[in-house]
Amino acid sequence: MSAEAKLKELGIELPPPPGSAGLYSPCVRSGNLLFIAGQIPQRDGKPVAIGKCGAGISVEQGAELAALCTLNALAIVRNHLGTLDRVVQAVRVGGFVASAPGFVQHPQVINGASKLLLDVFGDRGKHARAAVGMAELPAGVPVEVEFLFEVA
Repeated sequence: MSAEAKLKELGIELPPPPGSAGLYSPCVRSGNLLFIAGQIPQRDGKPVAIGKCGAGISVEQGAELAALCTLNALAIVRNHLGTLDRVVQAVRVGGFVASAPGFVQHPQVINGASKLLLDVFGDRGKHARAAVGMAELPAGVPVEVEFLFEVA
């Protein structure tokens, strides 16, 4: 099933693609690789959550925020390529989790991003990944996720 058809089946509507918050491009294509800049959990240019995982933000909430980062990234991909069906493979996900002292469940938080990629792309959504803890993230958000896709 195509990624676009899978989105419809799942009842997912992508948001408008977010722009950059600085002196960088939301995505850059080099050959058949599409690099998506780190996405934060935002809607209409505003963060939907502020805080740290393990201190007011649960693992489950963090995973939902990572999924929102993924939706924003997919909106950028569609905007750049015209369709998600040109994605050949999700190659890598880099997940950053603003963490309270002692919080070690970074992989479970970033699973929110990984699960959405698998749901939308099936086997083409399988990827390599890093999930790391950070002291702070931009705008005080709890999660940021970057992506690398192989595209046709």
